[in-house]
Amino acid sequence: MIVRPARPGDAGQIVAFWNPVIEATTVTFSTELKTESGVAADISARGAAFQVAEDDGKVLGFATYFPFRSGPGYRHSKEHTIILSPEARGKGAGRALMERLFDVGRAEGVHALMAGVSAENAAGVAFHAAMGFDIRWVIPEVGRKFDRWIDLVLMQKIL
Repeated sequence: MIVRPARPGDAGQIVAFWNPVIEATTVTFSTELKTESGVAADISARGAAFQVAEDDGKVLGFATYFPFRSGPGYRHSKEHTIILSPEARGKGAGRALMERLFDVGRAEGVHALMAGVSAENAAGVAFHAAMGFDIRWVIPEVGRKFDRWIDLVLMQKIL
């Protein structure tokens, strides 16, 4: 397995494993499915801040970051997303992606990396804690999906 900057041509493989997560889980509060063109545009816009794990030409997962909040005072703070394909989970791809994202972030002057994790995603909270993120706040009932309110665990890592 290698970790490398994403290319717009990876968008189709990313959409193939990201959309089932959107459709069937509360890992993300989003209900809007991703499109290849939208993901390709994000990859092009974010450059090194969009990384993929690949094995034998197959994209296994991705990690990316984007502005945490708007305004110049927040320019050194980013929020990230990490999504793995089912076959990549538990095999080190997530750790490798996050370590690369930390390196890219440091090189780009990122000071604080934020993670907004669904409180129903215990594995996601545990993963981020293992990667050095601290829980800063649990915000009750800010997400809504599948006709229920869901808490958000806001986690932070200082790079």
